Amino acid sequence: MRLVIGTYTEKLPHVDGHADGVLGAGFDAGTGRFGPVAPLAAARNPTYATWGPGVLYVVHETDSFQGTDGVGGVTAYRVDPATGALDELNSRPSGGNATCHVAVDPSGRFVVVANYSGGSVTVFPLAADGSLAEPSDTVHHHGSSVHPDRQTAPHPHMIAFDPVTGDLLVPDLGIDAVLGYRLSPSGQLTARPVANLVAAPGAGPRHLAFHPDGGYLFVVNELANTVLTARRDGETFRSAAVTATLPAGFTGHNQAAAIRVTPSGRHVLVANRGHDSLAVLRFDAPTGELTMARTEPTLGREPRDFAVTPDGRFVVAANQDSDLLVSFEHKGLEYAPNVRPPDARRGVSCAVR
Repeated sequence: MRLVIGTYTEKLPHVDGHADGVLGAGFDAGTGRFGPVAPLAAARNPTYATWGPGVLYVVHETDSFQGTDGVGGVTAYRVDPATGALDELNSRPSGGNATCHVAVDPSGRFVVVANYSGGSVTVFPLAADGSLAEPSDTVHHHGSSVHPDRQTAPHPHMIAFDPVTGDLLVPDLGIDAVLGYRLSPSGQLTARPVANLVAAPGAGPRHLAFHPDGGYLFVVNELANTVLTARRDGETFRSAAVTATLPAGFTGHNQAAAIRVTPSGRHVLVANRGHDSLAVLRFDAPTGELTMARTEPTLGREPRDFAVTPDGRFVVAANQDSDLLVSFEHKGLEYAPNVRPPDARRGVSCAVR
């Protein structure tokens, strides 16, 4: 199994990035141990990556790209199936500033990116070889919310596709909402208000995840450190419950980050930055309720993202400010032996394949 590691390469207000670009490592799916970490591609702030058929798509969280100010970027890399080596196909400016997330649509014909500071979502059609064509559409969000610093403007933070309706859902931290769109065969985005989901003022929706049966949606709120559980109701979701990601009594600084549902559907996992833990929330299918089972220390600072292996046995957490990846065995999320690879420099996201 191969592990791709997104990183920061530059010093920014929120991180002292000093990596070389996209990193890679082997991962033993039987033991949870890492192989050596090695550079895969030189790139500026390649903070998030996702897989397409034989192609890796990476966003660049920057405020300029290819000579254009006020935008980030996205790059397509052909992946050598034997070695995992990356060969750049092409890159495009993202259409907005501080690009933070990328997803491939279910048809495999489009790549969609979220531009955090740009307040926009951009669609790229894909050529036959997986390279990026010129953008087919860009939509801009509008509005603000109650937080005086973090919510003065829209901040789309993720792209996700509803496995049942095919709608594209975008959690926007700045406006306390998840906005829905329909992606047309020509790559145009049409607003789908029926698919919108509103969070509490100041919650700050960041990422979301679907239950494997498609009947529930879980939205992690970065500012409120909560998970919003929503139950499917036809073509939309209805808010059902809100659950804390922190243990009772914790009053320190924290910003909830990534969220995943285990393949079994029995647990929802959330990364806590500040408390520096994985929250393990137990999901009760009959009632749709989440309850805190435990929090597991990630053994590093600022766990920005994590990945769950396809069989659900292991979790790999990327501790942004400790240059540290840690693997956990999902049975109780116990600390696995030999979990630290050398030089996992400012790992901020990770994807296994």
